[in-house]
Amino acid sequence: MYLYGASGHGKVVAEIAEETGCKIEAYIDENPLKERVLSYPVLNEVPPHEIDVLISIGNNKTRKRIVKENELFNYVTLIHPKSVISKRVKIGEGTIAMPGVTVNAAVKIGKHCIINTNASIDHDCIIEDFVHISPNVALAGNVYVGEGSHIGIGASVIQGIEIGKWCTIGAGAVIISDVPDGATVVGNPGKVIKSRSLKI
Repeated sequence: MYLYGASGHGKVVAEIAEETGCKIEAYIDENPLKERVLSYPVLNEVPPHEIDVLISIGNNKTRKRIVKENELFNYVTLIHPKSVISKRVKIGEGTIAMPGVTVNAAVKIGKHCIINTNASIDHDCIIEDFVHISPNVALAGNVYVGEGSHIGIGASVIQGIEIGKWCTIGAGAVIISDVPDGATVVGNPGKVIKSRSLKI
């Protein structure tokens, strides 16, 4: 498999791939100054044949762009062996669950998501495509997270909340009411400090 993105996040992804027994051929990265990360070479162009890929970039918009531009990739899903995932969870292609993650019954996680270190997702949550759930985030039951949203490190979301598309939830925020599309929310309790129109 190839890792698309030779970043710090890409180093963590590489070690998860190693833990799960995947053979990494190389990184792919658009930065011509990068030649090697960890023990792996970095390619600046996509190989001219069908390849297995996991996008190892934390930015949600960038992951979506790469998917749009590369229709022939076969996307790999990685689950760290030290995560706890219910057998009744559905996880889309290209998603990664990192060490210490807990995902409980009847959760649906979309494509190309990042469920980062020690995040907790309780029953019946729905996580749409291209979402990043940061380290130590806690989602209570029946939470909905729209496409492309980023839930910042250590944020907490009470049960039954709906978070819209392409939102940013600040680090440590406590979300006790629904969040509209494109909003940036910070604080305890969470308050909208910025809204933007969606042009994705």
